Amino acid sequence: MRRTPLRRGGGHDRGGLPGACPRPRRAPGPDSGRESLSLLLARAEHAVRRRLAPSLAQAGLAFEHWRILSVLLERPGLPMAALAEAAVVPAATLTRHVDRLVEHALVVRRIDPADKRRAVTALSPTGRDLAEVLRAEERAVESGLADALGHERYAALTRDLGTLPGTVG
Repeated sequence: MRRTPLRRGGGHDRGGLPGACPRPRRAPGPDSGRESLSLLLARAEHAVRRRLAPSLAQAGLAFEHWRILSVLLERPGLPMAALAEAAVVPAATLTRHVDRLVEHALVVRRIDPADKRRAVTALSPTGRDLAEVLRAEERAVESGLADALGHERYAALTRDLGTLPGTVG
């Protein structure tokens, strides 16, 4: 099979790649040039991840572990299904993540006294200490963002982001 070399600079309407789908033409309007909300949210999360990465790496944890610890810091004793939803971790992988946190002695898992079929989770004292350190680092990121945006804009941003999941569906 003969390969066609990629063209440089040409083929603007096809993304510069032979066989690529044509780029959609945007009608001029208020949304022209606006980036995808998904990309904006992903970049914002990535920036926070980068700031917390050294502390997480030192503890041998992933960002998903931080989300679990963060939820349990505020809401101890959650059943696994509620924890998966609150921490935005797929239920299918939550058990593996919680197992790792239990192995690191950061989380304890017990049978729910009210419903013996369910397990509930909470932070261990070591987990609480680590979660408080990470929360302080996260608050420093938030404080820097509030300073950069202005406190009113930051408050509006966090309020709007909090309503987004219910609004989107």
